[in-house]
Amino acid sequence: MTPFGHKVRELRRQRGVSQKQMARDLEISAAYLSALEHGHRGQPSWALVQQIITYFDLIWDDAQELEDLARLSHPKVAIDTGGLSPEATKLVNLMARNIHRLSHQEIRALLDYMEKKDSSL
Repeated sequence: MTPFGHKVRELRRQRGVSQKQMARDLEISAAYLSALEHGHRGQPSWALVQQIITYFDLIWDDAQELEDLARLSHPKVAIDTGGLSPEATKLVNLMARNIHRLSHQEIRALLDYMEKKDSSL
C-alpha cells in the first residue's frame, strides 16, 4: 500500500464511504480506485488528486498533505546513482534488496531520518 492509498482509504472509512460509491462519484472504476489504494497503480494524476481533495472537502494543510503523499507514492521507484559515490550506489542496492526484511520500527527510523534531511533542503 502506498502512503496516498492508505490516506484515501482512511478518509473513506472516516466518512463512511464505500470504495464503490467513491469510484462512482468520481467517475472512475472501482477496480482503479482499489488498485490505487493497494499500491498496484502508479502515482495518481494531479487532476484525480484535486478531485479527491474536493470530494472530501479538504482544505489547507490536509489538501497539501494529500498532494505530498501522491508525489511520494510511486510503488516502483528507480534511483539513478550515476555520478554519485560507490557507497551511494551500494546503499540503494542494499535498500532495494533488503527493504522487505526491515521491521516497522527500522523503516520508521530510516523514514524519520530521511524526512529530516528532506526538510533541511
